[in-house]
Amino acid sequence: MSSWKRDAGSGLIVLAPLLVTAYIIAWLFLKIAGLPFLEDLPKYVLFGGLITIPAALIRVGIVLAVFTALVFSIGYLMRTTLGSVVENAIDGSMNRLPGLRIVYNASKMAAETALSDTNQLQKPVKIETWNGLRMTAFKTGKQAEDGRELLFLPTAPNITTGFVIEVESDDITETDESVEDALTRILSAGFGESDQEGIPINVTDEADDRTETPPST
Repeated sequence: MSSWKRDAGSGLIVLAPLLVTAYIIAWLFLKIAGLPFLEDLPKYVLFGGLITIPAALIRVGIVLAVFTALVFSIGYLMRTTLGSVVENAIDGSMNRLPGLRIVYNASKMAAETALSDTNQLQKPVKIETWNGLRMTAFKTGKQAEDGRELLFLPTAPNITTGFVIEVESDDITETDESVEDALTRILSAGFGESDQEGIPINVTDEADDRTETPPST
């Protein structure tokens, strides 16, 4: 690979995630700042007019403050008995709605999977799917009615989707791999390493690829 292509590829690997992240943040900022119930907020002037805070920034700050307080309040409520009763009531009500219950349950499962602590995940194992191919799955700690192990087989790189499979204990290969190592491999589509920062790129200079031709005699 020529040096300019290698430099361009390395630069895009660094810049592309930053640009995508910045675009998403800017999009969310504009959406929040454009909420109808915040349109009447005036500009705030501090220190005798020397510093002016844009109304959009004030709007976003208010929304984020209220949302953060709401999240922590509900999270604290969920640790109580009343919180469990409220959650069960909401789940029961949503599950009575045809069509919407599928969206609700899928969204809740995705949020639980994405936001749950990795320490709560069970030990990763290997299973042989077909024709000698092996895949990484996670134990759920539960069993089917016939005694088979229930495993969660995530897809890469989106671990919020996957398959719940029932496997005989003899068909499961135990490993010494940690949950973090397995998740790193799946989320990076097989390119990442848990003990390295980012995606390792193994490149060699063109001069190293050339072999010196011995002088003719």
